[in-house]
Amino acid sequence: MYNNRVDFEVLKGKTIVDIKNNGDAEIIFKLDNGERYLMHHDQDCCEHVYIEDIIGDLNDLLNTPILLAEEVSNTELPMLECSDESYTWTFYKLGTIKGYVTIRWYGSSNGYYSESVNLEKINYKEN
Repeated sequence: MYNNRVDFEVLKGKTIVDIKNNGDAEIIFKLDNGERYLMHHDQDCCEHVYIEDIIGDLNDLLNTPILLAEEVSNTELPMLECSDESYTWTFYKLGTIKGYVTIRWYGSSNGYYSESVNLEKINYKEN
């Protein structure tokens, strides 16, 4: 979509001032310096990647520096649908002095398509 992919760890040390959770498809992080980051998956024909759960309170991430920004993937946890030929759990862990949040993404496919989640910097700053 925006083709400005960055590592999730780029959020460490930054301060988030707003989070928009758009259902199970994407999250937008707005920073105090006006930068915005979009967390999503570019859907293709033969896979499904979505936010399965958010553990913790997203408000704990607001207005204080991010101390932890970590991505962990796992293909050994149980699959959600028995018809999935390939699947990946990806956990995005964020923490501040106020608390921790884990965003759990689940991706499944026929094995030939990506199950990954992207973090992209949106190309404009807002004053």
